[in-house]
Amino acid sequence: MTITIKLTKDSIDQLDLSPLQRELEPILTQGNLTEFEQQFQFQFDYPREESDPREWSEVPEVRLWFLRLDTVYPWFIFFLDWRNGELARYTAMLVPHQFSRAEGIQFNPEALELFVMRKVFILYDWLKTQEVSGYGRITAFSQMLGYDVDESFFNQLS
Repeated sequence: MTITIKLTKDSIDQLDLSPLQRELEPILTQGNLTEFEQQFQFQFDYPREESDPREWSEVPEVRLWFLRLDTVYPWFIFFLDWRNGELARYTAMLVPHQFSRAEGIQFNPEALELFVMRKVFILYDWLKTQEVSGYGRITAFSQMLGYDVDESFFNQLS
């Protein structure tokens, strides 16, 4: 079951998280988080010129909306539909990068490393408070972005 969040010009320009909150808040209160793991994706209804070659992550207003989302729900990547590219797009909203026609997206390596480790800490703590097993999920997340987190690392995070 995929949950699509439609982001309009108004919601983006007003930094309004309510399109997401309408779907997310009931899930958070239900308590069965794993049922909705990797189920969210975003659809953009934001006007651009047809000749505008930018990716969504290059539109400042859109990036700012995602920065707000990440500030309010820093663990939201748990719900992103990774299989359909939402994790990469979300990461591109928050991590400096460049596009190359030949090689695709190229993240700033140091910024990506900081992003991944920050998310490792956030997910570890959040999943623990939610009483959800986290090691495998966090390892999968970090591997999707090219990093390996050894299991022994989590022994330090008691």
